[in-house]
Amino acid sequence: MKNQEVKVTVYGAEQICASCVNAPGSRETYEWLQAAISRKFECANINYEYIDVHQSEVSVEHKQIVQRILNDDLFYPVVLVNDEIVGEGIPRLKMVYQALVNKGIK
Repeated sequence: MKNQEVKVTVYGAEQICASCVNAPGSRETYEWLQAAISRKFECANINYEYIDVHQSEVSVEHKQIVQRILNDDLFYPVVLVNDEIVGEGIPRLKMVYQALVNKGIK
């Protein structure tokens, strides 16, 4: 099966989530995920996007997740593979890898 194009989106903020005080920040999590995924799936066609939940302009496709974070329904950083939430707060790399494999990434 040929690798499909997949999008990994990380939603977060510069300020660390109150429930995740000892965890890395959202931007650090985004960079860590990019590096780890690139090492494991070297030839994969994966696009990455970081969304700051406190940006004044958030596109329509991101508004629902951003609103859930701002309403404290989700803890940031929130990680999506395509449109599926695969981690929040302190995302687990194993769960992200499994979601990528489920999307056809090898």
